[in-house]
Amino acid sequence: MKFCSQCGSPVTLRIPEGDNRLRHVCEHCHTIHYQNPRIIAGCLPVWGQRILLCRRAIEPRRGYWTLPAGFMENGETLEQAAARETHEEACARVRDLSLYTLFDLPHINQVYLFFRAELVDLNFAIGAESLEVQLFEESEIPWSELAFPTVGRTLECYFADRRQHIYPVRNEPLEALRAHHKKVL
Repeated sequence: MKFCSQCGSPVTLRIPEGDNRLRHVCEHCHTIHYQNPRIIAGCLPVWGQRILLCRRAIEPRRGYWTLPAGFMENGETLEQAAARETHEEACARVRDLSLYTLFDLPHINQVYLFFRAELVDLNFAIGAESLEVQLFEESEIPWSELAFPTVGRTLECYFADRRQHIYPVRNEPLEALRAHHKKVL
């Protein structure tokens, strides 16, 4: 950040009085510009024994498979964001959303949340951010073509939990993602 969004003056990076972190501060109007993590919300859409995945049409990781997910918008709940992203990327409607996985990614200032969800019907299609949308059985998951470790770890957890029919909310540490990433490479 170079300029203040309030008055347009240059900002400096410093620790404001009463704070303990570097912030962008306008020396003219004294506005402190806080930068906070971005929230990514998505769904693990289920139809029977199959999972709906989308092949990305956008960067990063264009051409790789993912669960439908994206940045939360102002004015919506986590569930609304996850359902909206599922509709935008796969033209799919979901119901019975249940928080399932949460990943803190401080190295890229993001928090990922995935909800287990049931597809309302089989009326899904390619959305604007997808090249392809498809239902997969566990044995058909393209593990080496998954876009992000958060997606792979969510799927790993789901298939393990499905065997016991118990789906705890999982707050996975970064190490679990790194272990999953090494396993698929």
